[in-house]
Amino acid sequence: MSRSDLEIGIAGLGAIGRVLARKVHSGAIANIVLAGVTSGDGAKARSFLNEIGCNAPVLPIAELAAASDVVVECAPAAVFAEIAVPVLQAGKKFLALSAGQLLRHPELVALAKENGGQIIVPTGALIGFDAVSAAAEGDVRSVTMITRKPVNGLMGAPYLTRNKIDISNLAEPLCVFRGSAREAAMGFPENVNVAAALSLAGIGPDRTTIEIWADPNVKRNMHRVVVEADSARFEMAIENVPSENPKTGRITALSVLAFLRKMVSPLRVGT
Repeated sequence: MSRSDLEIGIAGLGAIGRVLARKVHSGAIANIVLAGVTSGDGAKARSFLNEIGCNAPVLPIAELAAASDVVVECAPAAVFAEIAVPVLQAGKKFLALSAGQLLRHPELVALAKENGGQIIVPTGALIGFDAVSAAAEGDVRSVTMITRKPVNGLMGAPYLTRNKIDISNLAEPLCVFRGSAREAAMGFPENVNVAAALSLAGIGPDRTTIEIWADPNVKRNMHRVVVEADSARFEMAIENVPSENPKTGRITALSVLAFLRKMVSPLRVGT
C-alpha cells in the first residue's frame, strides 16, 4: 500500500458487499485498497474474507470508519443510521446505497456538514442522474418514474404487508403503489432506493412521483423515468439483471466500482 492509496471500508457483506470486496481485494482498481469490513455476522464475514484470500480485518463500525477514507454502506436498511453516524462523525466519505433511508434521516446531512464528512449516493440501478441534476439547476415541472419488478423482488415489502396486498400468485401485472418518492421509500425500503436517489438528484421526494408494478412476466428490474423541464424533456429506461438478491440489480455494485475508479482517476467523465 502506498500513501496515495484510497482505503475503502465495506459495511455489510451481502450480494453487493461481497462483489465489492472481491474486486477491491483483487486489485481491479489501482490505488484502491480494502481497509476492512463490518458485518452483523463477524464469523461469516471472516470466513468469506479467508475464502478469497483477503486478510483485511473485520471491525466494529467505529473502528472501520477510523481506518477508512471511504465507507460503502451495503447493509440492510434497518441499520443504515448505525453505520452512517460513526462514519460522518469521523469526517469521512459515506457511500449510501440504501438511499431511501436519507429521507428518514435528514439529520445525517447536518452531521456530515458539521464534521467535514460527505454523503455520496452513487448512480446505482438508474441512469441519467447527470441530466436530472443539470435540469434541476433550472425549472423542472415534473419527474415521473415507473418501476416494474419480478414478483420475488417485491415480496415482503412493508407497504404490501401493511395493506394486505398479496402478490404471490399473480397471473398478470399489478400496480401495487402510486405516490411520491418519499412514500415509496418508506413503504419499500429494500426495493426502490432508486426512487429516493432520483428525487435527491432532482426536485425532491415529495414532487417526484412513482408507480410500482409487480409483474410476473418480467425477469429484470425495469425503470422508466420521464422528466419535464424548461431546459429539456427526456426519458430514460433501464432493465437491470437482478443479483443473487432479487431486490438488487447486478449493476449496483458495478456502479460503486465505477465511482471509486473516478475518485482515483486522472480523468473523470461525468458530473
